[in-house]
Amino acid sequence: MMMKAFQTICKQLRSSKSFTVRQGTFVDFSTSSYSYVRKKKNPYEDVDQAKYSRLVKSVLSFGGLAQTPESLLEEDALLFGPVTKHKPPKPKEEAKVPQNWFPLFNTERSEKPNKCDSSIPLKIPLQRKAIPSVTRVLQQTMTSEQIFFLERWKKRMILELGEDGFAEYTSNNFLQGKQFHEDLENILSPQGNLKERDGNLQCGYIESVRHILKDISGVLALESAVQHETLKYVGLLDCVAEYQGKLCVIDWKTSEKPKPYIRNTYDNPLQVVAYMGAINHDANYSFQVQCGLIVVAYKDGSPAHPHFMDTELCSQYWVKWLLRLEEYAEKEMSQTIQKPD
Repeated sequence: MMMKAFQTICKQLRSSKSFTVRQGTFVDFSTSSYSYVRKKKNPYEDVDQAKYSRLVKSVLSFGGLAQTPESLLEEDALLFGPVTKHKPPKPKEEAKVPQNWFPLFNTERSEKPNKCDSSIPLKIPLQRKAIPSVTRVLQQTMTSEQIFFLERWKKRMILELGEDGFAEYTSNNFLQGKQFHEDLENILSPQGNLKERDGNLQCGYIESVRHILKDISGVLALESAVQHETLKYVGLLDCVAEYQGKLCVIDWKTSEKPKPYIRNTYDNPLQVVAYMGAINHDANYSFQVQCGLIVVAYKDGSPAHPHFMDTELCSQYWVKWLLRLEEYAEKEMSQTIQKPD
């Protein structure tokens, strides 16, 4: 209908003298939205179909040997390497148990000292005997990993400071630690005067433990020797006192690096429980201790880290200490056997 109407209009215009229609480019009207797009060329159109067909037929008709399970395995081994059998996870090693068990705590003793005991803290001198010290046992039974890291640290320090510089560094650290312990003894001793205590607080290490000292009371022993008659070892403990109301063996340590966790203190917990076990069975002491405390002080005066060890934790470390004692005894026995007569 639209086309007929358009043609009628065109005839009328042609018949008019004042209007001329020139023939131009034909325009096609379409109601479809489709527009012509050039079709993409198929890449397979250039392939020689006959040649390709012959190739497929030759592959399919190949009369080679059939694949067998053995040949497939050989092919896989060539391509991917030999097959390794799956190894089941190793069962967890059972926790070692000391062969010669001895209790940490003494059931015949109380935590409180006898009333007749002097208020002055005990300070029993260490007698040099043939039996080993706690420090020696721990040094002689270090793990290979501990030895590796210790030796690596020494090598780095020697490279940085030189042999003489490292020797001086070690000597200074020892003297500073010794002075720190002496200052603490003066502070915690009832004989120490207030002026001396105030003067010591200017030391970086003492400033570091200032907040710890506020929680310490009831000092029973200072720099005092202990001996375990049954297990045959000796030691020199730093302090026995109450920390926040709990009687503890206290071990003061100095460090250049922060040690916020007890695992950062390495064998120090073993040292504490070794002293604890000895003091609980040493006739020179009328009381027993069930807790421990490791205090790590810093030279720059930053707050020290206290690591409290309750009864359960001390019992766990006591088992490890007994195992180290047995390991030390075995090493000593093997060295004795190897020595010539």
